[in-house]
Amino acid sequence: MSGQMYLAYDYPLLSVFWSMLVFFLWIMWFILLFRIIVDIFRDDDMSGWAKAGWLVLVIVLPFLGVLIYVIARGKGMGRREVAQARAQQESFDRYVRETAKGGGRSSVDELARLSEIRARGDITDEEFRKAKELVLSGHGPSEPAGPTG
Repeated sequence: MSGQMYLAYDYPLLSVFWSMLVFFLWIMWFILLFRIIVDIFRDDDMSGWAKAGWLVLVIVLPFLGVLIYVIARGKGMGRREVAQARAQQESFDRYVRETAKGGGRSSVDELARLSEIRARGDITDEEFRKAKELVLSGHGPSEPAGPTG
């Protein structure tokens, strides 16, 4: 028999299943450990000494420390996660609104403003016509040139 055949006999399918289960549980535990460490540093209500104590407990006695942290502070951990997600979403929404505004005015707003300036007598009809052409062509400045003085 070849070496591959011996491996198949020595490591049956159920052993492969249990090995994969242990591997995935191990990965999930590491993910939980890192989430707890992030939560320890994210919590603004805890003092520095409390953060250091929890961190030492989680690192020195990892399984027991993680279990105690989840039991003692698990509900607050979820609340902090939700609060952080909401803050990120609000920040993103605010950015999108500010970006969508563009800070500039539409051509209709520019033409209305030009009409008001002409009605006040600050610019002549010829200056109004030139500025209107610039606005309609899309190359006009946001501030029309007017007489100085």
